[in-house]
Amino acid sequence: MAQRPAELKPAGQGIDWRGRALDRAPFLVACLMLALIVAIYGNLQSGVFSLDEINLDTAAAMTLMLAATGQTIVLVRGGIDLSIGGMISLGTVIAATRFTDDPSTVALWALVILALGFLIGAFNGLLISLLKLQPFLVTLATWSILDGVAMIILPTDGGSVPGWWVGFGYAQLFGLTSPVWMLLALLLFWWWFRATRIGITIQATGSNEKSAFLSGVSITRVNVITYGLSGLFAAGAALYLTTQTGAGSPTIGKDYILPSVAAAVIGGVSLFGGRGHLSGTLIGAFVLTLIGNLVFVLHVSSYWQPVASGVILLLSVLASSVAEKAARKRVQ
Repeated sequence: MAQRPAELKPAGQGIDWRGRALDRAPFLVACLMLALIVAIYGNLQSGVFSLDEINLDTAAAMTLMLAATGQTIVLVRGGIDLSIGGMISLGTVIAATRFTDDPSTVALWALVILALGFLIGAFNGLLISLLKLQPFLVTLATWSILDGVAMIILPTDGGSVPGWWVGFGYAQLFGLTSPVWMLLALLLFWWWFRATRIGITIQATGSNEKSAFLSGVSITRVNVITYGLSGLFAAGAALYLTTQTGAGSPTIGKDYILPSVAAAVIGGVSLFGGRGHLSGTLIGAFVLTLIGNLVFVLHVSSYWQPVASGVILLLSVLASSVAEKAARKRVQ
């Protein structure tokens, strides 16, 4: 009996729009949150939509953005990095005690801080792989060690960096300050990185480590590079932070650990690995930063800021959970 020829589907019918919407639901929720916060903030404060305000808000959020970029890479891998707090603290105190007015000296020590961040992160990845230890415990221990070293170098907040280094954080080009250009650079980096072999491998390993291993992926190499990059971006966050504070602090890094995770989760990065995009993380960082501005404009106690951040984080986790459950049902 002759088989009935398959009917041709109308153009575009093969696209699973519902599946795409579910996959992007956490990111869309983050965009909606940011739009709502900006709308409220704009109604209460004049000049919110000006170029100057964009420059100021980006400058305020940039340290968190840099820290959260490394955290995003680790979360996509399926891990977590608490040691970024210690690396940020250590980086600021090294800069505050070693930077001089000589640009060559500053460049040398900046490279040392960046290299140190990558090496410490890579060491975390090596320990996690070789000793089969939980990333939470390894990076928690490293955070404690780095905080202790930072306290030894500079027991209290202080030190200083050159005035021209501080000026870098406020330099302008075509009306945009250096933090805005750094934001664009981060997006370009991610566009390039996620298409590289290591970027694809990190995401695949985060999705299914066993399958990646059976496909010939070196889990040790992936972990070393993943946590190395996280440490590198934490060191970059430390260097940028000194342009804002002009000094070092042996304890300031702790203020960026949980917010870096929260920014990524708010932006739709999965805590279970394998899914996430830096653009969502950057939106999450803006959300957390603008909440502080909104609390100030509303003239309410600053204690409400962590409450609002927690509510937003909870809503983001809920949106992510609903999207993942719906996606699994569609697959089944």
